[in-house]
Amino acid sequence: MLFRRATTPPEVFPVTRSDAEWRAALSPEAFRILRQHGTERPGTSPLNGEKRPGRFVCAGCGTALFDQAAKFDSGTGWPSFFAPIAGAVGTKADRTLFMTRTEVHCATCGGHLGHVFADGPAPSGQRFCMNGAAMAFQPRDLSDG
Repeated sequence: MLFRRATTPPEVFPVTRSDAEWRAALSPEAFRILRQHGTERPGTSPLNGEKRPGRFVCAGCGTALFDQAAKFDSGTGWPSFFAPIAGAVGTKADRTLFMTRTEVHCATCGGHLGHVFADGPAPSGQRFCMNGAAMAFQPRDLSDG
């Protein structure tokens, strides 16, 4: 076929579950975002105001994604970070909504987290605009030193 579109095989992740298993493990909102590429309404996540030392982890598999030190207030209504923890996320082109964006997903389970844009602060210049329902926060135990 001369005009056959090239297809790439689906990415395989270390943590895989059936839709039924994901539905049982996640809240309906987390399932909609992580597994169906949804988006939460801006300003609705309690993680927007989270300022304690700690890490933001994937709500699907618990992988540490972002450190609090990389968080900033982007004014967008979504938790935003200038860099992920090394190796924690993957990206791919997202051509929905009549535009091309860069989608961000958990490198361990493939769960959709949000998008990354080139309008963030130094040092990276990137804004990882994440859905709060796709993550949980794990505060750092300050008693450990």
